[in-house]
Amino acid sequence: MIDARGPRWSAGLTAIVLVIALITRSQIVIALQLVQFGIGAFAGPPKSPYAWLYKRFVQPRLSKTFDSEDVRPPQFAQLVGFIFALLATVGALTHTWPLFTIATSFALFAAFLNSAFGYCLGCKMYLLGVRLRRG
Repeated sequence: MIDARGPRWSAGLTAIVLVIALITRSQIVIALQLVQFGIGAFAGPPKSPYAWLYKRFVQPRLSKTFDSEDVRPPQFAQLVGFIFALLATVGALTHTWPLFTIATSFALFAAFLNSAFGYCLGCKMYLLGVRLRRG
C-alpha cells in the first residue's frame, strides 16, 4: 500500500519533464524519464526518484492522514509509461521525430490526466486486465 497522493504528484512532475522533452527534442531528457519509468515499473513506484522527492520534500508538508492504494496499478502504469518512453527514446536516437512526438505525447496525455484529474489510465488498464482474467 502506498500514499495515493504520491503517484499523482509524480505524474505532475512527469508531465513537466515530458513537456520539456517535447519542446527541446532532448534525447537526454526523454532518456532520464525512461529511467524514471523503468525504476517505477520494475522496482516499484516507491523506489523511483520521483517517489524519493515526494517522500523527502512534499509528504512531510502534507496531512499525516491519507488514502492509501495498492501499488500494483500504479506500477503497471509505470510500465505503460516505460513502453512509451522507450519508443520516444528510440525515436529521438534515430531522429524519427514523428515516433518521438507521438510516443511522448501519449505519455504526456496520461500523466496530465493523472496529475490534473486523478485519472490514471494505466491503473484503469490494469484493473480491466484483472477483471478480464477473472472471467
